[in-house]
Amino acid sequence: MSRIILVVDDDPSIRALIATTLEDVADFRLVEAPDGERALEAAAELRPEIVFLDLDMPGLDGVETCRRLRSRPSTADTRVVMLTGHSDETVERRARRAGVDLFLTKPFSPLGLLRLVDDLG
Repeated sequence: MSRIILVVDDDPSIRALIATTLEDVADFRLVEAPDGERALEAAAELRPEIVFLDLDMPGLDGVETCRRLRSRPSTADTRVVMLTGHSDETVERRARRAGVDLFLTKPFSPLGLLRLVDDLG
């Protein structure tokens, strides 16, 4: 059975970039979600090993989505990588308190993304 990476971003081009970059990474199956609500549904069903989670999304933002992932026993140990287009210490502190493991600043390099997944996997 393959391991799951869940990519959550309201921007389809970011989801496509991550999916294209990681499509050939061995042992991982990629699943995409366009928002926090759908991410929580997918995570409950699939129990991903890694979640790439956009910070700024309509509805549930990345911080609240992460907080809810952490509150569920089935996803409490999932590695969460926050995708952000800006560096803001206040937001970063909120995200860390919610349980974010790592941050990946957009734009990111495909090689950096591959290294990150390799380190996490």
